[in-house]
Amino acid sequence: MNKLKLFIVSFGFLGLSPFASGTTGTLGGVLLAWLLGYTEHYLWWSLLTCAVLYAVGRSLGEWSERYAAGKDPGFFVIDEVIGYLITLLWTKGPSPLALVVAFFLFRFLDVVKPPPARQMERLGGGDGILLDDVMSGLYGLLVMAGLRLFVLTPERWVLP
Repeated sequence: MNKLKLFIVSFGFLGLSPFASGTTGTLGGVLLAWLLGYTEHYLWWSLLTCAVLYAVGRSLGEWSERYAAGKDPGFFVIDEVIGYLITLLWTKGPSPLALVVAFFLFRFLDVVKPPPARQMERLGGGDGILLDDVMSGLYGLLVMAGLRLFVLTPERWVLP
């Protein structure tokens, strides 16, 4: 049963990468966003996916911390996937350009953790693990929206 839980929280064992597990886990989010981009209702599927991943991650947060014998274990990367998907909450699927820009933007914000993201880590269990990345994803979404409005035309950010 522990292997299954580890498979889930590490997003298919991506979080077990010996190098930059959070970055590697975010790549799982890139793949998921790209796949969801081909659905008819990208925004709704993304929101549903985030909600399901959050519920699952929240329920396995305390188990993960016990399993790792520490707070916010590195192998737990569902939070990175959720944060990345939030960064890309468009009405249509994101373009390859948007996938790449969102990846670097989200990783930057996840490392810097602007307030109140850092404070969210102090919460216990699954919420403490997840909410800092949700906040980083929301900041990322704001920046992406600004880039979309003021830097590049919307057509370059979404799939045709």
